[in-house]
Amino acid sequence: MNKSAKWEKEFVERFSKRYDELKWLYCEVYNNDMKAFSWLCNSLYEYYKSRKSSLKNLDREKEKNPDWYKTKNIIGMMLYVDAFADNLEGVREKIDYLKKCGVNYLHFMPLLKTPKGRSDGGYAVSDFRKVQHELGTMAELEKLTAECHKNGISCCLDFVMNHTSEDHEWARAARNGDTEAQKRYFFFDDWEYPNKFEQTVPQVFPTTAPGNFTYLDDCDKIVMTTFYPYQWDLNYGNCVVFNDMVGNMLSIANRGIDVIRLDAVPYIWKELGTSCRNLPTVHSLVRMMRIITEIVCPSVLLLGEVVMEPSKVVPYFGTVEKPECHMLYNVTTMASTWHTVATKDVRLLKRQMNQLSELPKDYIFLNYLRCHDDIGWGLDYDWLKQFGISEIPHKKFLNDYFTGKFPDSNARGELYNNDPRLGDARLCGTTASLCGIEAALEDKDTDKLEKSLDCDIMLHAYMLTQSGIPVLYSGDEIGQLNDYSYHDNLEKSVDSRYLHRGKFNWKLAENCDDSDTVQGRIFQSILKLEKCRAENEVFRAEADFQTVDTGSDSVLGICREYENKKLLAYFNFSDNPQSVFLDGVKSGRDLFTDDEVCSISIELKPYGFSWLLLDE
Repeated sequence: MNKSAKWEKEFVERFSKRYDELKWLYCEVYNNDMKAFSWLCNSLYEYYKSRKSSLKNLDREKEKNPDWYKTKNIIGMMLYVDAFADNLEGVREKIDYLKKCGVNYLHFMPLLKTPKGRSDGGYAVSDFRKVQHELGTMAELEKLTAECHKNGISCCLDFVMNHTSEDHEWARAARNGDTEAQKRYFFFDDWEYPNKFEQTVPQVFPTTAPGNFTYLDDCDKIVMTTFYPYQWDLNYGNCVVFNDMVGNMLSIANRGIDVIRLDAVPYIWKELGTSCRNLPTVHSLVRMMRIITEIVCPSVLLLGEVVMEPSKVVPYFGTVEKPECHMLYNVTTMASTWHTVATKDVRLLKRQMNQLSELPKDYIFLNYLRCHDDIGWGLDYDWLKQFGISEIPHKKFLNDYFTGKFPDSNARGELYNNDPRLGDARLCGTTASLCGIEAALEDKDTDKLEKSLDCDIMLHAYMLTQSGIPVLYSGDEIGQLNDYSYHDNLEKSVDSRYLHRGKFNWKLAENCDDSDTVQGRIFQSILKLEKCRAENEVFRAEADFQTVDTGSDSVLGICREYENKKLLAYFNFSDNPQSVFLDGVKSGRDLFTDDEVCSISIELKPYGFSWLLLDE
């Protein structure tokens, strides 16, 4: 073991406990390069030593309670700093508002330094140690996270680990002929190997950024660019890349970030003749990162971004003995939820819930209705075939529905990466606009507005019913509508995702206490749902849950049970009233309305829901 006599006892204890596995994994991936491993180990101590005492105290506190993030009391929110409050100092000044929202988990969308006009929304990082200058400084980020911690708020930040910006110092050196820097990426002199890769590697953005490689005419080289030409894929086969990127990750953690979101993690290992997705070595790298955080900063969690079908997502939890990510996104459920809104048929969503109910309760998912990204229609089409649903026409139906082209649809959204050749596209829009609130307000139709508001609130109730951590997308708590002003911005107009990335409307947020307004109706309803969730044991992560038959393909039924408590939750995805027979139920209380229920059935209004807590 390579450890200095000067290493502090606390670090030595953590390090010694995990040394053997870390060494074994590192040597397996990097061909027994003990010199590089020794360098890594010494760097871990340096990051531990430079960690502030307040953060070390947080580490010790959470080491005693490693399951702290699995409670029913966590409510998340994701936001863009500039859209929410202009800069980091502005966010710090809005902490009271965040607390009013019930938020105690705050995800800052990418804020590290990126080149103007070539940032992919912040996912093309040119310096992992600096904040975008218009947002503030690293010192201001530390000040913000410290203030969040004082107010019981954990902070999450994206760690873009698959690639760097072409403006990163490593990339600039590589472009200028530095062969060591070129080894940090995938550089080629001709198209022989890139063409071989292209035979098996899918394209992420076939319309807007076709291919997986980019020719650099200024240095006559070809570089791998899985996402966009200005995002150069890092070569994790080079141990120097792993060591330095671990350093970047720990540097972020030492700024007070509690949750590191591993962006595009399935892509980080490349091998010729494969899809370069989800390869076994990816899991070795993530496992090493988990071990490293447990040594240096054990209060820090890893959140994996795996935008794939469930069979590809779940392995990123690792095993009980060798865990990888602490948390993962529940991506498939978001798409299935909006499919259900359009079809008014809950059977696919019910299947999704049944699949989730079979997973170990230790698996913590982040659940959300909308996020910063588009909605991709990667549904289970093999299963949907039995209902006469085919992939291409169904995707067209969904996109027509949510862009308001389908008859009687009040949804308002826009397409992203539309590919007419394949009949494929993704969807953009805020929750409120996709639910029909925007159209109802434009038409001044009170009946339509009532149904749209009920749909929005019902969807939030459904999200809060699921096990895991519910995450609001900033603006959804006040029913913020699509922002079409991006069309007039030359830098943003080509990317329809800015439709739902608009400036937070603080003027409308002033209505959040007035339930007679759209903003107040949604805000107060979500707040009440959060309170019910926090106060009732049936929402614990350890609770059993399963779907129940409702007698209607438009009503989703979920049963949650914990010890002697039982909740029946019903969600009407139809724009017509639905009756649900309560088989064997004697009496109970609706947690949301506080109404006593003693009948053999309940009536759900259009887009209505019920949280029925049964009497013991």
